[in-house]
Amino acid sequence: MSATRTEQDSMGAMTVPADALYGAQTARARDNFMISGIGFPRPFLRALGMVKEHAAKVNRELGLLDERIALAIMDAAEEVITGDLDDHFPLDIFQTGSGTSTNMNANEVIANRACQLLGEDLGSRTVHPNDHVNYGQSSNDVIPTAMHLAAAVEIRESLLSALNDLSKTLGAKAREFDDIVTIARTHLQDATPIRLGQIFGGYFRQVTMVAAELDRALDGLCELPLGGTAVGTGLNTHPEFAQRVIAGLAEVTGLPLREAKDHFAAQAGKEQVVAASGALKTTAVALFKIANDIRFLASGPRCGLGELQLPAVQPGSSIMPGKVNPVMAESLMQVCAQVVGNDAAITLGGLSGNFELNVMMPMMAHNLLQSIDLLTNAVDQFDERCLQGLTANRERCEGLIEESLAMCTALAPVIGYDRAAAIAKQAHETGKTVREVALAEDVLPDYELDRLLDPRPMTEAGIPGKTR
Repeated sequence: MSATRTEQDSMGAMTVPADALYGAQTARARDNFMISGIGFPRPFLRALGMVKEHAAKVNRELGLLDERIALAIMDAAEEVITGDLDDHFPLDIFQTGSGTSTNMNANEVIANRACQLLGEDLGSRTVHPNDHVNYGQSSNDVIPTAMHLAAAVEIRESLLSALNDLSKTLGAKAREFDDIVTIARTHLQDATPIRLGQIFGGYFRQVTMVAAELDRALDGLCELPLGGTAVGTGLNTHPEFAQRVIAGLAEVTGLPLREAKDHFAAQAGKEQVVAASGALKTTAVALFKIANDIRFLASGPRCGLGELQLPAVQPGSSIMPGKVNPVMAESLMQVCAQVVGNDAAITLGGLSGNFELNVMMPMMAHNLLQSIDLLTNAVDQFDERCLQGLTANRERCEGLIEESLAMCTALAPVIGYDRAAAIAKQAHETGKTVREVALAEDVLPDYELDRLLDPRPMTEAGIPGKTR
């Protein structure tokens, strides 16, 4: 059997592995919450370590912690930040709704590691998890602070960067494809001519707009609940504690972090988290649309639309040789679906701000950070392995235009809607083109038909035959 040691908390003794840095409270929570096997992600643990490090620093500056103990806490917290102690965070995400178990997990790990650094035995409590590491804090303000901080860092440094790269590629494709005229589609039916570059320009604008919405949500996350302690009153914390800690966090992250204007709202409500999740959902909706469009435009290669050609990244079938599927688009679309589901859970979590505390924070933190991570990775892969190598089938695009019944739209301002509709109907019934029917019916001189049915001018604003 593995070696063990005994740790104490207010409920009594608990046996823990001899080399574990966590203590009794973590051991109890480990036994209580054997639910999913999903733990807090690395960005959250990093943010939690940052809060503990800066808390010890400020409490030392305020004369509230012995310098020797504070420095040991800071060194131990730095190891949490870097991920060196991740193996000592065993708790399930589905735990106490305040995240108290994970806050105490961090307190115990940092306290015991600080004891080691001071040459003391594990469990000696020379550095105490509550009295020293958690000084001036509560799980109720630390956990939401870590959640906000982790999400803000990941949105700015990872997701917005990935979206920026994606928008650059879309912009480049919009320019590359701008002289290719194809047929637009509304209601999945043929519509008027459009340039392929205009389609991709629309995608570019969608991505830049959702990135701007994420940036606005990021600002909301930068308001931190730290300093409210148990219920928002700030009991047992120095009046300058939160402001100083947050200033330190702002300096190291470069984020415009600030203390919550109202700690009661910040701890009882989680609207900023819900708003951030909403922005992620909106991003997912836009990305799904773009990926799905590209998937359909590349359908074929011979019996579908076939206007785009996807780079071949892997064989598409176990039974059909030579088949290549739009796997990168499908991967991104599945991620978008997951993000929408995560948002639904976060929204339900936001409803659970009961009196002075929200009690679904661990789940909300997990879903929020998972959505950011999934979108970042999927966008990077879609950009690199699909979009950058995407090409257009010019012959296919331009060959479809002449066959479209919607070409009669350009005739309507000159010959009238009803007559143009009759030409379209006859073209459909006979299998002829709009041009062929119009020529046979002698509705306009040949040169005028050629001018009106030129597809390129139809991709710009103006009234054919009247203004351009």
